[in-house]
Amino acid sequence: MLLDSELILNPDDSIFHLHLKPGQVADTIILVGDPKRVNVIESFLNDVEFKISNREYVSITGKYNSKRITVVSTGVGIGNIDIILNELDALVNIDFESRKIKNKRKKLNFIRIGTSGSLQKDIIVNSYVISKKSVGFDNLLYFYLNNEKIINKEYSVTFKTHLGSDHLFFSPYVIDASEELYDILNSKETHSGITITSPGFYVPQGRELRLNSKLKNINNKLSSFFYEDHRITNYEMESSAMYGLSKLLGHEAIAICLIIANRLNKNANPNYKSEVEKLIKYVLDKITK
Repeated sequence: MLLDSELILNPDDSIFHLHLKPGQVADTIILVGDPKRVNVIESFLNDVEFKISNREYVSITGKYNSKRITVVSTGVGIGNIDIILNELDALVNIDFESRKIKNKRKKLNFIRIGTSGSLQKDIIVNSYVISKKSVGFDNLLYFYLNNEKIINKEYSVTFKTHLGSDHLFFSPYVIDASEELYDILNSKETHSGITITSPGFYVPQGRELRLNSKLKNINNKLSSFFYEDHRITNYEMESSAMYGLSKLLGHEAIAICLIIANRLNKNANPNYKSEVEKLIKYVLDKITK
């Protein structure tokens, strides 16, 4: 039996952060960072059942092409993904009345639609990138038991060797995406490769304003990594935790991002919102085909 301090519920018996209740979550869940992006996806849906918001977490469930879909905004960063994945899993795999884990587990499909920065000159602004693998520059998964069972050890060791002494500042780990969801989203319109999940936006991604980085030329080193037909394609800030926690919990997860900046070509598209809408339509059509 899970104690009140572990499974925290609100007075209305909704889960603590998301304010959702069991039964409100579809088997397919789209995760977006920006809460306003939930409104954009809502415009594509019909039969919307509800809209619930708390802090940066905004959730809706509706239908697209008759398929029931839940959309949740995560905000930015690894910590929020830890909250989101655990609470969404609890909503379908824990009995809130008995506070016990269900004997029969439900599998969820998580699809992150995000924005990202390219680390390859040929992956230009407005491209779509699917994260076939994600490299975590954070340490979240190391807190979870059995993390060694879901970390891609071969890629992790090879990547650390490529970084050389730079990896001594942290211990990057590599997690594979869902092959099932990758096959659904992959097409001639997409690039795929290895995504770097960064714990920050500025210095951890090589951006220097008034503070400088210990890891000089890190972006050039990342863009030159190549192993088994995979290369580092882009930066973002959520997918490694999403992939890792999904695997530990028995779910499927994939991330697809719109490139809004190219870090090597030094250009960006500040007016990217219409392109995000195109990506949303692409994903919705693919997952409901």
